[in-house]
Amino acid sequence: HVQLVESGGGSVQTEGSLRLSCAPSGLSVSDFSMAWFRQSPGKEREGVAVFDSDDSRMYADFVKGRFTISQDIAKHTLDLQMSSLTPEDTAVYYCVVLNPCSLSLASVTQWGQGTQVTVS
Repeated sequence: HVQLVESGGGSVQTEGSLRLSCAPSGLSVSDFSMAWFRQSPGKEREGVAVFDSDDSRMYADFVKGRFTISQDIAKHTLDLQMSSLTPEDTAVYYCVVLNPCSLSLASVTQWGQGTQVTVS
């Protein structure tokens, strides 16, 4: 049984930074394509950043240069470092498993419970 547990959300001021972490159980982060998605109030869920099983990365245009996705093999986590945050980044952020690897909602096969990020 796969579980994805996110942590690291919270409230931050504009131009601030936060680091999200996802700790999966039931799978190894290095064996799957995984990603961060988000859902802002009144909007559909959207892909933010992908970390493929071959270590390649993909970012949505609206986070390029500001967010960095990474794996910590020692800790078995998928992390998202977010900087230069704006109120438009306010959302619930979800750790997901993908098949196939893409930023498309249709590729998500497993969702975490989400962690709230609020930028004011």
